[in-house]
Amino acid sequence: MKILANVINRNLKLFFKDKGTFFSSLITPVLLLVLYATFLAKVFRESFASALPEGMQVADKLLNGTVAGQLVSSLLAVSCVTVSFCANLIMIQDKANGNIRDFTVSPIKRSTLAAGYYIASASSTLIVTFSAMAVCLGYLATQGWYMSVSDVCFVILDVFLLTLFGTSFSCAVNFFMNTNGQASAVGTIVSAGYGFICGAYMPISNFGKGLQKVLSFLPGTYGTSLLKTHVMRGVFAEMESIGFPSEVVEKIKDSIDCNTYFFGHKATIPAMYAVMIGSIAVLTGLFVLFHILKKRSNK
Repeated sequence: MKILANVINRNLKLFFKDKGTFFSSLITPVLLLVLYATFLAKVFRESFASALPEGMQVADKLLNGTVAGQLVSSLLAVSCVTVSFCANLIMIQDKANGNIRDFTVSPIKRSTLAAGYYIASASSTLIVTFSAMAVCLGYLATQGWYMSVSDVCFVILDVFLLTLFGTSFSCAVNFFMNTNGQASAVGTIVSAGYGFICGAYMPISNFGKGLQKVLSFLPGTYGTSLLKTHVMRGVFAEMESIGFPSEVVEKIKDSIDCNTYFFGHKATIPAMYAVMIGSIAVLTGLFVLFHILKKRSNK
């Protein structure tokens, strides 16, 4: 355990020592929030308005809270995965500069080395994502706050699970990367594409039926839906309390992916959590398996 603690401590120090990587990871979610509020707020507002019956009026606070809830949940869903790729660069840098050879010829076990990379990456990513969550909740409070204490606790759990998912995903993918250029290319692809396929930039309900069925197999779809559900639960409760018909509320949930469907069947909250936890276990298992196979091939 002492060796593992030393490896984790070493990787964390390297991440925070690189001011460029750390601050870019920390600032990126804030910049995304500004961009989301500037460009996506109008799209979300129009999507919400289109789901309302003709002639129905909504208070500005409720409207702003609905739009802000979509922005915040979308931002956190993307950041938990994209930031993890930045935090995981230490593993690739060790390969690029040859440090990994020093570790493999030392008494440190490969399993300890892999666990050190994973835990350090998850820890540094959690620092960034929880900081981003605090900023997002502050922004939500200025726009229209309808969340309860339990909602906030569930959001914390969602961010935690999505961060572990992002860490597992990045570790499994980056295991095959050997240069900083390869890592940057993969990180760019993930940053550009993940927001679309998880339903953060545009609700999956707006896609074609065939694409919706394909995306229903991806864990990120359910992670985003969990965040949207818990961030916006209070908003929907307020809608019902002021007289919104339940059919209208369900239609709004469908339009922004709070309701997620797998081949026509609505996914329940426990089922979505099961998908997230299962995907974390599978991806982490793959990362461990890759190290085991690598060790055998070297022998």
